[in-house]
Amino acid sequence: MPKRVAVGVVASTTNDKTRRVEIQRRVRHPMYGKYVRHRTICYVHDENNESALGDRVEIIESRPRSKTKRWELVRVVEKSQEVDVAALRAASRQERASSGQDAAEQG
Repeated sequence: MPKRVAVGVVASTTNDKTRRVEIQRRVRHPMYGKYVRHRTICYVHDENNESALGDRVEIIESRPRSKTKRWELVRVVEKSQEVDVAALRAASRQERASSGQDAAEQG
């Protein structure tokens, strides 16, 4: 039997060499006909910690590596384009503080 391959988005990177990947799908409701969003959560083994939060990744079914981990990372399909706003604000604050110190030293 062939191994299943899926594409999903990395939802969590808190553990070392483990990623939590969400696979989104839309299913038509049998009675009402409205499309409902469903998601499947897979725990993926990422040996080199290649993927990051928000990346679209391709995964393949593998032997069980732990109680919950049953998938392996094949490749990163697309890197995340999300911007960490808090990190940008901290960097700009630090930049302003350093430029303020430079001005005080000169004046």
